[in-house]
Amino acid sequence: MNNINGLTSKEVLESRKKHGTNKIEVEKTNSFISLLIESLGDPIIKILLIALMVKIVFLFRNFDWFETLGILIAIFLASFVSTISEYGSEKAFKKLQEESSKIKCKVKRNNIISEINIDDIVKGDIVLLEYGDKIPADGNIVQGDIYIDESTINGESNEIHKEKNNKVYKGTLVSSGSAIMKVSEVGNNTVYGKIASELSIKNEDSPLRLRLRKLAKIISTFGYIGAFLASVSYLFSVVVIDNNFVISEIIKTITNVPVMINHIIYCLTLSVTIIIVSVPEGLPMMITLVLSSNMRRMLKNNVLVRKLVGIETAGSLNILFSDKTGTLTTGKLRLTALMDANLNKYKTEEELKKYKKYYDLVIPSLVVNNMSSYSDNTIVGGNATDRSILEFIKPTNLNINKKKVIPFNSKNKFMVTVTSNSNLIKGAPEVILPYCRYYYNKDGIKLPFNRIKELEKKIEEYANQGYRILAFAISNNKEETDFSNLSLVSIGLIKDEIRKEVKEAIKLVKKAGINTIMITGDNKNTAIAISKELGMYKENDIILTSDELNDISDQEVKKIMPNLRIVARSLPQDKSRLIRICKEMNLVVGMTGDGVNDAPALKKADVGFAMGSGSEVAKEASDIVILDNNFLSIASAILFGRTIFKSIRKFIIFQITINLCALSVSIIGPFIGVDAPVTVMQMLWINMVMDTLAGLAFSFEPPLVDYMDEKPKKKDEAIMNGYMINEILITGLYTIILLVTYLKVPIIRYIFNNNESFMTGFFGLFIFAGIFNSFNAHTSRINVLANLAKNKMFIIVISFIVIVQIMLMYFGGNMFRTVPLNVKEFTITLLLAFTVVPVDVLRKVLCKKYNKSRMV
Repeated sequence: MNNINGLTSKEVLESRKKHGTNKIEVEKTNSFISLLIESLGDPIIKILLIALMVKIVFLFRNFDWFETLGILIAIFLASFVSTISEYGSEKAFKKLQEESSKIKCKVKRNNIISEINIDDIVKGDIVLLEYGDKIPADGNIVQGDIYIDESTINGESNEIHKEKNNKVYKGTLVSSGSAIMKVSEVGNNTVYGKIASELSIKNEDSPLRLRLRKLAKIISTFGYIGAFLASVSYLFSVVVIDNNFVISEIIKTITNVPVMINHIIYCLTLSVTIIIVSVPEGLPMMITLVLSSNMRRMLKNNVLVRKLVGIETAGSLNILFSDKTGTLTTGKLRLTALMDANLNKYKTEEELKKYKKYYDLVIPSLVVNNMSSYSDNTIVGGNATDRSILEFIKPTNLNINKKKVIPFNSKNKFMVTVTSNSNLIKGAPEVILPYCRYYYNKDGIKLPFNRIKELEKKIEEYANQGYRILAFAISNNKEETDFSNLSLVSIGLIKDEIRKEVKEAIKLVKKAGINTIMITGDNKNTAIAISKELGMYKENDIILTSDELNDISDQEVKKIMPNLRIVARSLPQDKSRLIRICKEMNLVVGMTGDGVNDAPALKKADVGFAMGSGSEVAKEASDIVILDNNFLSIASAILFGRTIFKSIRKFIIFQITINLCALSVSIIGPFIGVDAPVTVMQMLWINMVMDTLAGLAFSFEPPLVDYMDEKPKKKDEAIMNGYMINEILITGLYTIILLVTYLKVPIIRYIFNNNESFMTGFFGLFIFAGIFNSFNAHTSRINVLANLAKNKMFIIVISFIVIVQIMLMYFGGNMFRTVPLNVKEFTITLLLAFTVVPVDVLRKVLCKKYNKSRMV
């Protein structure tokens, strides 16, 4: 088992039985049933479930199966749609995981080299590694040497040299060289697996769930008060008013036990009805619809939402900790320019070709003195720096033989390639420049080198701007490591460039009032240069290294948090600490990451954004996966989150206003001599309008960039705010007055031919007032048609409601207690209903005057 020939088939089975598989067992994916049960824990759905049970109990008294069925359908749809959306997202994520587990690796078993899936690796396996391979498990190098990109484990972008007996870790990447490793740990026993195992902590409730819990309490209290008032109103009517306020008759009624029992049972039935009417059955379904519809929209924008509430939580962010590499930058090094000793810059190969002799001198230094090479016009081998150098030029084949190569390493900081003509040297400027006695100008002429201070100053400027600097030189010395009398050929400027869209995204997030803090393994100067280029950094902003951060207390961190902009040389534990401190400050925290080391912080954050190119453990810990690694996609997620919260508030304004009207009419009706202003069938249709259909209409509200101008919501901010209460009360009270006036003012009754047409008009007035009020609720702007064309679903649904309502009024017959209206009757009904629009416009004008025009 210890030989380099690898394991036998029998030894593989024994090892797998003793030490387990290489598959990472993380938190189990929720089944459809478990997700469905979990969705029933929604605070509003809990109220509906209680109401449903009470309604079933009272079926013996009043067989109101329409309402009971409506509640049942609302619960089913809300839970089922939510479950389907989240289960679908889990399946999409699982597919990503399955794709990653199909990665192959070369192993030596039974003295034969074969390719197997990384999940099939066992402890003791001999694995062959070369450029581009992902390390399948933890182990030790037994032969050869390689450079490893360990950023997924430690967050550092520097490639690390590994040779015999050195440890390598699962999930890291071979960036150059080849070697043979022996597997020492597999699966959850690897460093990668141990971090994955820590992700079983239960997530805290999202801000949306906390807000819904508070709203549920308000709604239930509202229902109880309404039920009590309606019952008192009914008893007062049948006991006092029906007995014409005669004390003896009142006492006689009260002492008649059978009669009072019937009245009390009716009161209980009425109370249950009122409580159910006050509960917004459509709210859970609407929230589910708005989350799932936006989830699909976001997927088109390369954002995979793993947990539905993650979208809304993104809209509530106060602070965002962002990785630099791969998120703010492209994550790929690029040779942006070459510079000669006279500080002339050549940004492309075409610019360099203008100076033929100089070009012929530079090209061998780039192509020959390089561990990367071209294979069918594809760059293979070498590290990221070598590959970036080759990408600067078109595929080139030079007839120059390499006699000897001294590879670059972090200790010597140089590389030498010996050819028949000269020694080609590249390395850190501080290592190469002191030995340069000559340089080549752009005409290819060799001249004495005496401008080192000026060049060093320029190099320092570029280093402070975040560039990685390389010096290329030539030597004719016999000894390859004899650096005396070097001739400087060129200076290479290499950089992990900022993504094109990031500046715009940073500006958008900053405008949204979200404090973005860069977390990077870079040094302070590089981090500052990049943050300045991004527009993140300004004077008086605070930059800390990991050591400096650990030297100050949590209380001091809380004080500087608003001005903290960069944490340089960061460690994984810094992220977890910062998240904990921010949560203690009651902030909604976002975290981006791609490495295994980022997973605990992604899990602890209110919203974890994993990068699509990141480790599977990071994706598993996240709420949202940014498939294109683009910071602009994070800004998009924030905008969608804010849109969702706005949509929920708009729907609540619309629904509670109608609920208030329905409740008030039920309470006032007995006092004004109208026993049933709205029939059971009409109430069924009203419930459908204000719940299911309205929920659908408000679920597709467009994301408006204006929302990014507003400050983030506080974590404990209630869904119901002053603006909403203002609109619900004023518009609701006006609508109630309008409905009562319609029923009691004689002049209105005279307009209609008979009582049947009069009550048909009342049914129409109730629905059309609600329809017009949906336009009021749709926007906080004075123009009720603002951005309406962007929500085609709203137009379709409202048009459908109007058509069905007219059909019910004209063809509903006895079932809906309606008769056809003439043109005058219909016009009056419509005009009266329309008055809710100018009344609300007036309210908005007054609110705007007092700076309360936005739903903030």
